[in-house]
Amino acid sequence: MRHDKIVPGVILITIGLVFLLRSFGLVHIHWMNFIYLWPIFLLIGGINLIFANNRSPLASTLKVGVVMLGLGVILFGNFGNRFHFWPGYTYSNNDNSDDDFNFDDNDNNDNDSGSTHTDVVKIDGNSSFAEPFNAKVRVAKLNISGGGTGYYLSDTTNQLFEAYTKEQTANYELSRNDQDSVFVLNFDMKKNNHFRFGKGKNNSATFKLNSAPIWDMDIQTGATKLDFDLSKFKLRNFTISGGAAAFDVKMGEPLAVTKIDISTGVSSVKISVPMDAACRIVSDSGLSSNKFDGFNKTDDDHYETPGFATAKNKMYIKLDGGISDFKVTRY
Repeated sequence: MRHDKIVPGVILITIGLVFLLRSFGLVHIHWMNFIYLWPIFLLIGGINLIFANNRSPLASTLKVGVVMLGLGVILFGNFGNRFHFWPGYTYSNNDNSDDDFNFDDNDNNDNDSGSTHTDVVKIDGNSSFAEPFNAKVRVAKLNISGGGTGYYLSDTTNQLFEAYTKEQTANYELSRNDQDSVFVLNFDMKKNNHFRFGKGKNNSATFKLNSAPIWDMDIQTGATKLDFDLSKFKLRNFTISGGAAAFDVKMGEPLAVTKIDISTGVSSVKISVPMDAACRIVSDSGLSSNKFDGFNKTDDDHYETPGFATAKNKMYIKLDGGISDFKVTRY
């Protein structure tokens, strides 16, 4: 092995791994550290120059260790969340977006009455959300976005929508955006700019829905655990797009047409459908494994339950995955 290639290789592997984890919502990068902590690059370069001709295991370990430690501090270091650049302006790392570039003019924080505006960051805690039920709502849509969390749904409610969250490294927001005759709710996870290793799994959101309306659901996730029992609800459209995730979904009886569309990367997907439900599966699963109990293969990547063609109400399932484990069972 050429020792002069070790450090560049470690740098590329580390940066690639960090960006991969970030794309799954598992880590957050403090971008402004690259500006504020740039002298670390001088330290890394200096150490590697000193030991450039030293091929001993100790020297190689030291060079790799300095690179890993330096990159870790730059990417994940949190130093009070305020970096001073010039008088009157500071960098503040307390917004809830993925980007750290948020500049505040400190001179505007004080008014004539002497009061001070203070930004508060919520790191840990629990929240509850609710949308009152309106009998005029015939069709409702729930949009869910955010990874690095767990989503759970099984119970009904007299409200239209309820959610209870546990927050460690994220905040959640509920908004309403009606479209034509559809009542639309948006439930979004907003990451804060604090990385706490091992805590992301403690984010969770537990939902309750009213069983009266017809529901559409669109779920956009990263690394996520999702456990939905939808057997009590009238579902028209159900869409999931996720990365490295585990999805367990129990469906109820289909409407005249119920469509399920699941697109994943490296995931485990289990869908349970009623025993008497007429169901068709179209699978474009690449290198994924498929197990469809109780379905007959009718064509390449097409599967149906017996009697599907003559059924009045039908469920259509589309599965699209890279390297995933798809299972569809009947209960």
